[in-house]
Amino acid sequence: MTATGGAAAGAAGAPARPRRGLRPSAVTAVIITATLLAVALRIYDLTRPGYLFGISEYDDGTDFGSAIRLVHGGVPYRDFIMVQPPGITLIMFPVALITKGMGTITGMAVARVVTALASAAAVPVTGLLTRHRGFVAVLVSCGFLAIYPDSIMAARTVLLEPWLVLFCLLGALAVFDGDRVTTGRRLLLGGVLFGFAGAVKVWAILPVAVILLLTARRPRQAAVYAGGVALGFCVAVVPFALTAPSTFYRSVIVAQLVRNDLVRIPQGYRLQHMLGLAHLSQLATPVLVIIGIVVVAGIAAVSVLGSRLAHSAPPALDWFATGTCALVVAAFLWPADFYYHYGGFLAPFLALALALPLSRLLAALPTDGTRRWPARVRRWATVAACAALVVLTVLQVAAEEHEASGVPASEIAAVQRIIPPGACVATDQVSYTIAINRFVSTAPGCSLMIDGVGTDYALSNGRNGQTGAGSSPAVVAAWLAEFRAARYAWLTTEETRRIPWTPALTAYFHNFVALAGGPPGLYIRRPPAR
Repeated sequence: MTATGGAAAGAAGAPARPRRGLRPSAVTAVIITATLLAVALRIYDLTRPGYLFGISEYDDGTDFGSAIRLVHGGVPYRDFIMVQPPGITLIMFPVALITKGMGTITGMAVARVVTALASAAAVPVTGLLTRHRGFVAVLVSCGFLAIYPDSIMAARTVLLEPWLVLFCLLGALAVFDGDRVTTGRRLLLGGVLFGFAGAVKVWAILPVAVILLLTARRPRQAAVYAGGVALGFCVAVVPFALTAPSTFYRSVIVAQLVRNDLVRIPQGYRLQHMLGLAHLSQLATPVLVIIGIVVVAGIAAVSVLGSRLAHSAPPALDWFATGTCALVVAAFLWPADFYYHYGGFLAPFLALALALPLSRLLAALPTDGTRRWPARVRRWATVAACAALVVLTVLQVAAEEHEASGVPASEIAAVQRIIPPGACVATDQVSYTIAINRFVSTAPGCSLMIDGVGTDYALSNGRNGQTGAGSSPAVVAAWLAEFRAARYAWLTTEETRRIPWTPALTAYFHNFVALAGGPPGLYIRRPPAR
C-alpha cells in the first residue's frame, strides 16, 4: 500500500493487504488532525452569539428536557409524550443530574458541549473503520465528516443525529473486520450498538437492514447480529414502553409514520443540504439534481473501474457504505418533512461511499514499476483531496463566523427577571423555559409536557395545530392542562402551528393578558375578579 491508497482485495470480500510503502504514522496523523479539526469547528460554532447559553432549536428542549423530567421523577410515555425512543433520555440523564444544583441552562450548555464532542468522536471512529484501506480512504472519509456543514450544525445543540451517527459507526467498527463482516462476540456487540442507535432514533434500521442483507447467506451470522440488535434496542426501550404501551405506540410508531402537514419541504432544499452546500445561497433545483447525478455517476464509475482493475467485486464494507447511503437519500427525499440536521445522519455514509471506492481504485492501479502514471495519479489524488479539504474548511469557518441564534440574550434575561423561580410557565417550546431556568416548577399540577408538536401528532393520529389536531379531545385536554396550572405563558411565533386553537382553548386563554413591558409572546394570568 502506498501513502495514497488502500490495497485491493484479491477476492471479493477479502481483507485488504497493506503494501510496504504505507507508513501507519501518516494514517494516524490524519485521524488525529481530522479529529482536532472536527472538535475545533464544532466548539467554535458554540462560541457564536447565543448558541451555548441561548435558544437555538425546538428539538433540543424535548431531547434534553426528557432527561430533566426523568431526573425529577417523570417517566417518558407514562408522564409526558415524546415521539422518539428513550435513548437520548438515557444518554443525557447523567448531564441532567447537574441541573438540580446548577440550573437547566447550565445543564443545557454542558449537554451541548458533550454533543459536539460526540459528533467529533465520529471522526476517529470512521478513521479506525477505514485505516486498513490506507491514507486516501482515511483522509477523505475523516476530512469529509469533520467539515460536512450539516454534521456541524446538528452538533451545535442537543439533537439526535450526532449520537445516532456515533453509535452506528461504533456498531460498524465492531461488525466489520477490515472489509468483511466478522463473527462471534464481536458481531453480537456490533448488533447491540446498532440496537442502541435505534433506541436513539429509528433511522438506525437502515444500516441494520443493509448488514442483514450482507449476512443473508449465512443464517447463523445473521441470527447473531439480529439478536444483538434486538438486545440493544429492547434493553433501552422496553422498561419505558411497558409503563404506557399504548402511548408509546402512538408516540414512537404512529406519530412517526403518519403525519399530516400543510407544507412539503422542497426537494431543492433537501438536495442542497445533502450535497453539503448548506452555506451557499439556495441553488435552482435542476442545478442541484445535475450535481447529484454527477456525484452518483462519479461514485459508480470509480467503483466499477476499481472492481475491473482489482478483478473482484466490491467487498462487504463498500456495499454497506453505498447501500446505506442510497437508503438514507431515498428516506430523506420521500416524506414531507426534512430539517437541516437530518443531513448529519447522511454524512458518515456519504463520506464512506466517496472514500472507499476511491481508495480501492487507487490501490488497484498497476505497480510494476514500468509505468509512472499510476504513481502520479495517486499523488495528484492525494494533493487534490488535501486542497479541497483546506478550501472547504476555510469556507466553513467563514460561514460559522456569521452565525447567531434567533432569540436575543437581552430578551432571555428580561424574561428571567420577570418570572420568579419555581413558577409554572406554559409554552409551546420548552427550550424557552430551559434557557431561563424555569423548566422545573414547584407549582402543584404544573404540566410536564415537553413536546407540544409531538403531543399533537401522538394524540391525533399525525395531525398538528394547523391540520386538525384540535378535533381530538385528548389534544385539547393536554393543552388545557398545560395552561390551567400556569401563571405565565411564553409563546413563540410558531405557536399557531403547535397549539390547536379551538374555541374552547382560545376562550380559556383569555385568562391571560400580555405582560406590559415584557417581550412579545409573554403573558401573565389575569388576577381573579373580586
